[in-house]
Amino acid sequence: MNRHSMLLNLSLLRTHPDFRAVFIARFISILSLGLLGVAIPVQIQTLTGSALQVGLAVTLTGSAMFVGLMTGGVLADRHERKRLILLARSTCGLGFIGLCINAALPTPSLAAIYLLGIWDGFFGALGVTALLAATPALVGRDNLMQAGAITMLTVRLGSVISPVVGGLLLAWGGVVWNYGLAAFGTFITLIPLLRLPQLAPPPQPREHPLRALWAGLRFLLHSPLIGGIALLGALLTMASAVRVLYPALANHWQMSASHIGLLYAALPLGAALGALTSGNLARCARPGAVMLATTLGSFIAVGLFSLMPNGALGMLCLVMVGWLSAISSLLQYTLIQTQTPEAMLGRINGLWTAQNVTGDAIGAALLGSMTVVMTPVYAASTGGLVLTLVGIVLLIVLVELRRFRQPETPTAQ
Repeated sequence: MNRHSMLLNLSLLRTHPDFRAVFIARFISILSLGLLGVAIPVQIQTLTGSALQVGLAVTLTGSAMFVGLMTGGVLADRHERKRLILLARSTCGLGFIGLCINAALPTPSLAAIYLLGIWDGFFGALGVTALLAATPALVGRDNLMQAGAITMLTVRLGSVISPVVGGLLLAWGGVVWNYGLAAFGTFITLIPLLRLPQLAPPPQPREHPLRALWAGLRFLLHSPLIGGIALLGALLTMASAVRVLYPALANHWQMSASHIGLLYAALPLGAALGALTSGNLARCARPGAVMLATTLGSFIAVGLFSLMPNGALGMLCLVMVGWLSAISSLLQYTLIQTQTPEAMLGRINGLWTAQNVTGDAIGAALLGSMTVVMTPVYAASTGGLVLTLVGIVLLIVLVELRRFRQPETPTAQ
């Protein structure tokens, strides 16, 4: 493929077999998690009829992920990362089995859904942090933009397919099938991951885990570049929390149960298109400025989403949100990986992802609470408007990020 093509270069899958194993495992995992992502909010909405309860579930899971990411960041900088990844995946699978059993009961327990969401959020975060910290060792730092784009394409394509399948499964057999297949797929991912080499962390000074975590947090807070990136990531995921309103908005647009999955698929479809056309992104002269502009654009699209007269136009707005957020997220990922000292990759990746999870949890809680005093349509549009105003302020304030220029590096073949 021409090295200057705008299309994504997939050659890493051929030249790096360990990365290929991660690619396969991640794709299966995303398919499984997508089934879950449709089933949980729909089941809670059915049990309670409350968008606030749907938002609470997302908030609790996000809080557990935050703790898991903090813990995982320290562990990934101190312990063998392959073992952490395998432990996290298998433990999450057990939680999905619990959701399946609970859904099969004559009267499913709402508390069990919340508790198992906390369980899976915590252990899933451990695996995510270890895998992020291990990626430079699997592909080399010069290939991180390409690896990040392939990863995003994998995640987003899986996120397009699985919600559609999840919606059809809901209409055909109910949430039990979604949970059961999610558990099965999660355990299948262990097969390709077993072939990974040992992924030892770099040498670290002997210090208390909390002190090590504080060192990572201090680096994040004292770096205008890395701190600004983390803040943008948090706000971007806060915008994506609009998905907690999908079931209610589907009712507003009179969409059938089998079509709800299309709402969940629209945003990742846009992100997949963004990843697929990211071939020239590695040569972006001012990645910080592009990151700020695309983040602001995604906020505007979120504000317009719920105001559309029908579901089809609403999904078009979500596709635009996905495309813009993909560009921003790819630049975030690459700068985090290349501008962070290797000895801190686990903690900084954990903190960066935790910022994102925090944004998602806060966004879900706020949007769910807003439906108490306004309709879901106005809750979504108001949230997008507020984020747009914040984005304009950050575009002005984050001077170092806006002016940052990426040093030229050899382009991976």
